[in-house]
Amino acid sequence: MPWFRNFIQLSATFSKQSPSSSPRRAAAAIFVTRSPSLTQLLRHFSTHPQEKYPGLGPTKGDEKPRVVVLGSGWAGCRLIKDIDTKIYDVVCVSPRNHMVFTPLLASTCVGTLEFRSVAEPIGRIQPAISREPGSYSSWQIVLGLTSRITSAKFPHEVWKASTFGVETLDPWNFKVAYDKLVIASGAQASTFGIKGANEHATFLREVHHAQEIRRKLLLNLMLSDVPGITDEEKRRLLHCVVVGGGPTGVEFSGELSDFIQKDVHQRYAHVKDYIHVTLVEANEILSSFDDRLRKYAIKQLTKSGVRLVRGIVKDVQAEKIILSDDTEIPYGVLVWSTGVGPSAFVNSLEIPKAPGGRIGIDEWQRVPSVQDVFAIGDCSGFLESTGRPVLPALAQVAERQGKYIAKLLNHLGKAGGGRADAAKELDFGSPFVYRHLGSMATIGRYKALVDLRQSKEGKGLSLAGFVSWFIWRSAYLTRVFHFRPGVGKDWGVAKLNDSQLRTV
Repeated sequence: MPWFRNFIQLSATFSKQSPSSSPRRAAAAIFVTRSPSLTQLLRHFSTHPQEKYPGLGPTKGDEKPRVVVLGSGWAGCRLIKDIDTKIYDVVCVSPRNHMVFTPLLASTCVGTLEFRSVAEPIGRIQPAISREPGSYSSWQIVLGLTSRITSAKFPHEVWKASTFGVETLDPWNFKVAYDKLVIASGAQASTFGIKGANEHATFLREVHHAQEIRRKLLLNLMLSDVPGITDEEKRRLLHCVVVGGGPTGVEFSGELSDFIQKDVHQRYAHVKDYIHVTLVEANEILSSFDDRLRKYAIKQLTKSGVRLVRGIVKDVQAEKIILSDDTEIPYGVLVWSTGVGPSAFVNSLEIPKAPGGRIGIDEWQRVPSVQDVFAIGDCSGFLESTGRPVLPALAQVAERQGKYIAKLLNHLGKAGGGRADAAKELDFGSPFVYRHLGSMATIGRYKALVDLRQSKEGKGLSLAGFVSWFIWRSAYLTRVFHFRPGVGKDWGVAKLNDSQLRTV
């Protein structure tokens, strides 16, 4: 059904339109100039009774078993990359058609890296998705688990995906049957219920988040040049506040400080005394790192002009945040990086949960309450009955879980257990075991932290400074070269050309 895949991809084109624009008007703007009949077809398809478009039904005897992967993050994409497409057809259902190399997102906010250099199309990660007739990549939102989980007719046809979104055509639903289902939907940014955070703060988890941060930074620089603007308003516009002292918040603060010192001071020298960065953290910054490394990070961030504030945010307003001691901090750009929590989709699932609200899994990443369903990445956690701790929401955890599940499914497929309900009596092999490989974080130009301890209380090598920065950059350059060579090129261009003050 290649037409099915093609339509889904086309319908997702509308995700870039303004929320205030009309979905139908957006469709005409994109497609009319090329094919008016295509626009009419899409409108007909989206409004026609959906019973005529059943989606993907159960696999037949002459077809390969189908693995459905929900999500395109570190866990899902590693699984998609390693799955044996000679054994399985693969269907990836995700709101985006690419994977984001999240550790480098902060660099895209200030122009050191291009946005496309940190995003890899799913079809390039697993070519079978683009060429095999039974494999698809669908830009959809998963609605959840239906009551047909107990259906005797086909209990594995339980997930409904939708073109529904703020800017798409009229929503329509379709079913996706699976032989094996892997939930890798990740987590969402956690605001801890703080009033106004979702409305006024910008997160840093997706490419469009980085684009929005960059747009605000450059817009505020231009607004600060408006004749007659007061000094107070200029200070607010040029005040960048980062909430959360984890690796993301610290790395973004360091990148922003470099951007200010290197580029803003050169091109906007008359406002250099107005632009500042403030990092707000309730406890200790980089709490998972070695104490010596944390002290080094504090020293270097302070030296580079980042103001460190210890406090708890209790309210977020359009132009200021308010701390628990009633301190008010005005801002022009507010970036929120306080960790992650379960998504609305995960919360909606009526299945046993692990501590923290994650999907409960056993030692083999299986969801015990549902046959042939696995969960990996930030959305999953070991059930308390396993006696294992919930693993941290880290890229290396998610990627290794994806690698493990791909190996497990390949093993089951070769043993004849690829189809629905066919693996009940098979040996699943060794359970998943995670060993921490260490943590890295950059804190500014030519300085980084490398902590190779396997746990916070354990012993191991820890480095800080230029050598650590070289290790950090070499590791990520090698890692990203596995996906795209654009990162190395962008770093080279940024080194030769200091000016990053451009909007495109």
